[in-house]
Amino acid sequence: MTTILAIETSCDETSVAIVKNRQVLSNIVKSQINIHSFYGGVVPEIASRQHLEIINQAIAQAFSEVDLDWPDIDGIGATCAPGLVGALLVGITAAKTLAIVHEKPFVGVHHLEGHIYATYLSQPELRPPFLCLLVSGGHTSLIYVKDCGVYETLGQTKDDAAGEAFDKVARLLKLGYPGGPIIDKLAAEGNRSAFSLPEGKISLPEGGYHPYDCSFSGLKTAVLRLIQKLETEGHELLPESSIIRDIAASFQETVAKGLTKRAIACALDYGLNTIAIGGGVAANSGLRQNLSTAASKNNLQVLFPPLKFCTDNAAMIGCAAADHLSRGHISSLNLGASSRMAIKDVMELYSAMR
Repeated sequence: MTTILAIETSCDETSVAIVKNRQVLSNIVKSQINIHSFYGGVVPEIASRQHLEIINQAIAQAFSEVDLDWPDIDGIGATCAPGLVGALLVGITAAKTLAIVHEKPFVGVHHLEGHIYATYLSQPELRPPFLCLLVSGGHTSLIYVKDCGVYETLGQTKDDAAGEAFDKVARLLKLGYPGGPIIDKLAAEGNRSAFSLPEGKISLPEGGYHPYDCSFSGLKTAVLRLIQKLETEGHELLPESSIIRDIAASFQETVAKGLTKRAIACALDYGLNTIAIGGGVAANSGLRQNLSTAASKNNLQVLFPPLKFCTDNAAMIGCAAADHLSRGHISSLNLGASSRMAIKDVMELYSAMR
């Protein structure tokens, strides 16, 4: 049983967790949403400073919730890519320092791999191969999970990620930030068939469309044009109005159906009977409903992590780090932060074998 102290600071959540294999012993998450909502999005420099102020407190709190001390910890894990470089450096520096002081191995973790491992926290019996639909504020991908550290991206967005689309549409509707939870709440009270919105498709050079790639930029523009048309017609688009709820419901349904269609097709084409969902948009009720219904019709299993593990958290990072460390994968103390790194390159994070 491998016990990891893990740190996650890739964006606007400061999180520290203690994880034993796939069991969460403690998971502290300090969100910065209230700070960044004032600016309508994450401000990288402010995020970094907040991580710096909170990290020591979060580490102490993680230990306060368990009957463990440093001799019980087998390794220190930290998100090192992708993400905001300044924010990542806070977590990486803290993790390396702890690794040196307490003579523990350091394990760098790819953020997207962490989201894949979030499903393991509630489904510890899950084993590859399976398909992961990863949908978050910065990433939307269909990933073939073959083994720990072995991944193939089969489909992805060519512009905005799903979470970005929710944020941008919420901004167009003057609903505030972050957009996902607000739109989800309003959509529950709206008519999802009220407006016909385009599903973003990616053309292939030889004709037709890519079966798994997606696009949300055109959908966002379509919502903008719809808002302009309604305003021209004299409609007052107030946040509490029924027409705003209908726009939210129609937009959410379009996103959910598009993602569902691609995920189901991909799983069937590759002979994978399980689809695991990861990332913040995995909490969206429309996506959960559409995917669950479609999976049932096609005799597929769809797994959603608990809501607390959908958004960024150190528990999922610890789970991934524990698996890597148990296989002898250790990162160099010279490992730096990277704003961009493809998930297929995960094994480049491990320069030493135990």
